[in-house]
Amino acid sequence: MAVPKRRKSKARRDTRRAQNMKPPHVAVQACPRCQEPKFPHRVCGNCGYYGGKDVLFLEAKA
Repeated sequence: MAVPKRRKSKARRDTRRAQNMKPPHVAVQACPRCQEPKFPHRVCGNCGYYGGKDVLFLEAKA
């Protein structure tokens, strides 16, 4: 079985682990109808609009 000949430095170890510490990239865009933030390629949770038509028929807010 292969065994490392020398101990890895803390800098090398931390450089390798730094990729896991990055926050995930979350793309958010405005809904074309109501301008609320929404994820791309998803139905708008505020107005139910997607792809140029109403997909969800939501009750009007009071």
